Amino acid sequence: RGVPAHRLCPPRGAGSSLEPEERSMEPPAVPEEEEEEEEEAVPLSMAPGPVGCQLFGYVGIEAVLDQMKIKTMKTGFEFNIMVVGQSGLGKSTMVNTLFKSKVSRKSSQPGQEERIPKTVQLQSITHVIEEKGVKMKLTVTDTPGFGDQINNENCWDPIIKYINEQYERYLREEILITRKRKIPDTRVHGCVYFVPPTGHWLRPLDLEFMRRLSKIVNVVPVIAKADTLTLEERAEFKQRIQEDLKTHAISVYPQEDFDQDPEDRTLNDRIREKIPFAVVGADQEHQVNGKRVLGRKTKWGIIEVENPAHCEFPLLRDLLIRSHLQDLKDITHNVHYESYRVRRLNESNRPG
Repeated sequence: RGVPAHRLCPPRGAGSSLEPEERSMEPPAVPEEEEEEEEEAVPLSMAPGPVGCQLFGYVGIEAVLDQMKIKTMKTGFEFNIMVVGQSGLGKSTMVNTLFKSKVSRKSSQPGQEERIPKTVQLQSITHVIEEKGVKMKLTVTDTPGFGDQINNENCWDPIIKYINEQYERYLREEILITRKRKIPDTRVHGCVYFVPPTGHWLRPLDLEFMRRLSKIVNVVPVIAKADTLTLEERAEFKQRIQEDLKTHAISVYPQEDFDQDPEDRTLNDRIREKIPFAVVGADQEHQVNGKRVLGRKTKWGIIEVENPAHCEFPLLRDLLIRSHLQDLKDITHNVHYESYRVRRLNESNRPG
């Protein structure tokens, strides 16, 4: 009936029986089972989406980690920390306890009366400390005079100015046509804010400082001299501080917005439940059960600063050094410095 001969031929792999003439003009349908077989037969390299490639022998990709370690040990790295709080809260002692060395000292000379400065004066001390071949250039910036006056209005301005000056210094080096291979990094990577152990609520000074500073630097609040509070008072004070921070929308480090994956979020959630850390600083060793431990001696016994049952100093040390040091530097560069850089370049590009 004029139907082409190839239309009468059964499709490859089909049975010998012909389909009815009314349906002979439609394209041959592929059975579902055959489609599934073809999909399964697609080679791994052709499958859509990111697929790991199976190696047939040792290549040596893992040696990249060793190369990075060797390079870091040769060049070392920089870490800049700022401590802010009223006089007498143990800021210098806490920094010395963190790094187990005399990296911070008081501004006054021995035998001289320490006078309260009339304005906030920032003092930076730089040391190179080494542990197991790894060198770190540590800069500690202290803020004597903060919150010590009767009128503490705008006492955070010198601190904000100093932080922005370090961003500006880095930016000027970065935009040079012929710039240094490694730009000296003086930017503040973390600001530890010492809250007085009042046992009540955060003061307006504390709230205003953290509200302003959390936008330009990583702020880590701690309860200073927590051994002056009972365990019940400490728990209540910590809960009130967390409520204050949430009520005033103050985002302290580690910020929820910067959690990159579920594992980071899980770890940081546990840290956020503990913030602010109730810490005790000490730079003297005492004998406890035949061991030398850092602690403070009282009439009731010795408070061990590295004992989690006594205070939360180990949590602060782990956050600043052992687990989140590189993250502090990354957020400083990618978030806080980037915001400053965008703002400054927009200002310079405005006409007139």
